[in-house]
Amino acid sequence: MLNAWIVTLVFLLIAAVASRRTSLVPRGIHNVFETIVVFMMDEMDKVTGDHKKTKVFFPLVATLFLFILANNWLGLIPGTGTIGFYGEVHGAVELIPLLRPATSDLNLTLALAVFSVVIVQLAGVRGVGFVNYVSKFINIRGIFRAIPKGPVAIGVAIIEFFVGLLEIIGEAARIASLSLRLFGNVFAGEILIGVMLSLASFVIPIPFMFLEILVGVIQATVFALLVLVFLTVATMEHGHEEENHDKEHAPAHA
Repeated sequence: MLNAWIVTLVFLLIAAVASRRTSLVPRGIHNVFETIVVFMMDEMDKVTGDHKKTKVFFPLVATLFLFILANNWLGLIPGTGTIGFYGEVHGAVELIPLLRPATSDLNLTLALAVFSVVIVQLAGVRGVGFVNYVSKFINIRGIFRAIPKGPVAIGVAIIEFFVGLLEIIGEAARIASLSLRLFGNVFAGEILIGVMLSLASFVIPIPFMFLEILVGVIQATVFALLVLVFLTVATMEHGHEEENHDKEHAPAHA
């Protein structure tokens, strides 16, 4: 939690500096901020395929990426693991560090995952409408529409109904997937570096430190990218059946 609050305060300070834009053409540090924003938005466009969606999703996805990346890297600063106090742990007196990577604790990664999945559901409801989005999981409407088409269509609609129920399980599984992947990789890296430092204090741990820097980038990218994909899929129109249904009945109404 301490590391997480340090990262939060640093980003608040950066945001205060970045928002103080005095000219239309960015200069100095503002040019760096704009370069980062443009690069990230261009990469997000490749996933969403819609710049309007990118602008809507950007604040959440970019914040998740930068927050996770900073927390992954903050625990790699030499000496941070030695700051703490001695206390009794499982019957033995051990050093309890104050500055551990926040993402090496399952509580934080689970909170991030739950928050992200909830936002995805809200974005889906807002993007395609409550009825259309819920029909993705509980498609009773499809069964009623299949009745006039015959037994084969009814059978397909029933199968789609049960597939939708499996989608509900899939949404819950996303929470486990997002949280455990991030936690497992960061926590394993922390243990690996701790073991290497216990064997040799110099030279040998350096390659592993660089490896963990790379892992920190990859894990932050994977988490943010998956959330972006979930948001994009959730806000896709699921109303093709409604459009086809309307087209089929249009001549009759005419």
